[in-house]
Amino acid sequence: MKTSKEAIEWIHSLLPFGIKPGLKRMEWMLEQLNNPHKKLKAVHIGGTNGKGSTVSFLQHMLMEKGWQVGTFTSPYIERFEERISINGEPISEKDLVWGANQVRPLVEELAETELGSPTEFEVITTIMFVYFATRKQPDLCLIEVGLGGRFDSTNVLEPLVSIITMIGHDHMHILGDTLEDIAYEKAGIIKKSTPVIIGDVKGEPKQVIANQAATQDAAVYLLNEDFSYETVKSDQFSYHGTTFGSYRLSMLGTHQHHNATLALKAIEILDDVCEMSTSPEEKAKGLLRTTWPGRLEGLSNQPALIVDGAHNQEGFLALADTIQHQFHEKRISLFIGVTEGKDVTPLVKQLKELMVTYYCCSFSFFRAAPAQQLYDQIEHTTEKLLVENWKQALKDRYETATEDELIIITGSLYFIADVRQFVQRLNN
Repeated sequence: MKTSKEAIEWIHSLLPFGIKPGLKRMEWMLEQLNNPHKKLKAVHIGGTNGKGSTVSFLQHMLMEKGWQVGTFTSPYIERFEERISINGEPISEKDLVWGANQVRPLVEELAETELGSPTEFEVITTIMFVYFATRKQPDLCLIEVGLGGRFDSTNVLEPLVSIITMIGHDHMHILGDTLEDIAYEKAGIIKKSTPVIIGDVKGEPKQVIANQAATQDAAVYLLNEDFSYETVKSDQFSYHGTTFGSYRLSMLGTHQHHNATLALKAIEILDDVCEMSTSPEEKAKGLLRTTWPGRLEGLSNQPALIVDGAHNQEGFLALADTIQHQFHEKRISLFIGVTEGKDVTPLVKQLKELMVTYYCCSFSFFRAAPAQQLYDQIEHTTEKLLVENWKQALKDRYETATEDELIIITGSLYFIADVRQFVQRLNN
């Protein structure tokens, strides 16, 4: 392979191999590459929602220290390369080609064994490990779990600290029918004698995680027991842990106070483990400068337009809470496009007292739900439209929206990625 286009096409060609539980393929490939993952200093971040935001809060605080911070996140919003980044700069085309050429012979060899071909995500993860370990060597890597935890490709990692943000209803066809089942899979990232930070997890799921931590002799730091936060204003919260402080955020939504709190606790542990000292100013500047594409992100002021990748029950409820508290006086045009099997009724129920018109969309993705499926989920008493062409419908709203109107686009991050590109063209 000589170009990034060729490398990306090759990686995507592995999509038909789907999701294969287990770590044996990863372990085999990494062993052939001299185990690059064992050379990294890393934080491992799992959980149903909030992973990307927590990664970004951590990244920006560490960057304020002058650190080189590697990040591995998914899915991408604008371009494939951003999944593997250093200080927010995506892997270069040259380095992506280099990484793909390092891994491809192993993929072809592995495909001929009883283990079979690795998946697309396993290959991306392997490229990330070898790139960070031998090409760039950042001071710290922030590695986001792709799906679940126990059998996720990233779970070969031996991190300095693990984070489980929260447990919610997503990928239940893979991870299990109950929150306890999902918690068990997420808790699979807890490693022997490695501290783990637990976010907003209650009841039986919390006990499942605590039990797993006990078996691994891992120190547990529980939100609201070992550290906590308090919302002061929509953009301000106070943190109570080993250290104390009041912080402001640029990211919308009070649920981001939760994610920033997890990042602050991780900084406290890293300060101890890495024998460093992060100043209050570095924390405050990092948190305030944090942004994360596609998460309650404003793309336009005139008209007012926000995109948010809420794609499961907990994400929809967080979006509804933000709308209720910050935009309740607005007339809302809400465009929504999701993947198969998603239930949007939690969002609709929470917003039933507000002035909302729903635009039910589909989009170009092999698992996108038909617009009719969305339309049928929304109560007949609610104002709703079945949209055949979301780009034309959005362009019409964009050109005619009044000052008292807010356009919100939500659903799958794959849908949000398409919308962001389209809106950028409208703004130019």
